[in-house]
Amino acid sequence: MSDAAISSAGKVAVVGAGAFGTALAATIARAGRAEVLLIARRRDVADAILTRRRHEDALPGIDLPQTLFATTDPAALSGAGMVLFAMPSQAQREAAQTLKPYLDPGADIVVCAKGLERGTGRLLTEVVADELGHHAVSVLSGPGFAADIAIGLPTAMVIAAASAEQAARLANALSGPTFRLYPSIDRTGVQLGGALKNVLAIACGIVEGAGLGESARAAMIARGLAELSRYVAACGGQGETVRGLSGLGDLVLTATSHQSRNLRYGIALGREGRAVTTTADLVEGALAASVAATEARRLGLDMPLTFAVAAMIDGAIDVGTALEQLMSRPITQE
Repeated sequence: MSDAAISSAGKVAVVGAGAFGTALAATIARAGRAEVLLIARRRDVADAILTRRRHEDALPGIDLPQTLFATTDPAALSGAGMVLFAMPSQAQREAAQTLKPYLDPGADIVVCAKGLERGTGRLLTEVVADELGHHAVSVLSGPGFAADIAIGLPTAMVIAAASAEQAARLANALSGPTFRLYPSIDRTGVQLGGALKNVLAIACGIVEGAGLGESARAAMIARGLAELSRYVAACGGQGETVRGLSGLGDLVLTATSHQSRNLRYGIALGREGRAVTTTADLVEGALAASVAATEARRLGLDMPLTFAVAAMIDGAIDVGTALEQLMSRPITQE
């Protein structure tokens, strides 16, 4: 990395000491190209990181770098040229409101969560920009489990910004020896890919839970990707974005690994044959399915897999009915 890229990183702050936020802070700190600050909600978490170099609640058994500083004080954001918002998707608006007084005027804000805002269905970059006004708001997304990132396994993700120059600058500043970011200017496509692949992961979980076989999972991934591409294009993004890391890459990871909450939820749904109401609120794909199904109908889009998942989560149909409806659709050109 060039000296210019190193100096541009300066001080990087990560807000949100969950598994993903802690992993991001750790990998950026290990690269040694910036002063890295992790802001946690809980004092015991910050203290454990500072004294024992561990966050056992989020990343058990993983040593964190000595150069990572942790605090609960938002005033420590002063001087940070890049601030990564790694809190959960539904906490992004409130966090932006709370942190706004502490942010440097020229700080780059990077949303590091996947999902759509509950109630409005809006993209998270739009939500944060609403609250922060003049700050440039980008998004980091793609296939990356927190534990893999934290221990330094090779991981590639995407960072999308309003301009190619800004995206390249952020990608260069935040990448490291085992963590590679690819720049993009399609914030809409990257975010919809990150949110709606969770819907398709639930669908793949249903396939697994119902014992429908790996051929059905492969069909689900391929046809789901086609749905996602149509949806992204209709919403103003670039359809080809979903064939990259933030779409296909993230979908393959989330739809095949049991580390994925959305896949596990779908497996439970498939085994039960009907809605699993006790856990739906904890799964981002459950919200995204409802939002996407409603918006797709408004746009006149045909998204049979998304419609089926949303209907099953709502309890309107069971797995057997959904399968019958999908397999009896008219044969069309792929």
